Amino acid sequence: MAEKFNYEKSKAELEQILEELEQGEASIDTLAKHVKRASELIRLCREKLRQTDQEVQNILKDVDKEEPR
Repeated sequence: MAEKFNYEKSKAELEQILEELEQGEASIDTLAKHVKRASELIRLCREKLRQTDQEVQNILKDVDKEEPR
């Protein structure tokens, strides 16, 4: 079974990859692997942010409907 997506862990992993790349710690042999993993994490994080934004917008719409005018 696939591990459930966790935004905070994914963000931390992205930051670790970025730090390695910025400091030149990633070898040429692992560079493509790091870039591929980072692109996957970015895609997942963006999707989670979109979903969360949509959920919040829906909640706010429901609150506005319930509010007496």
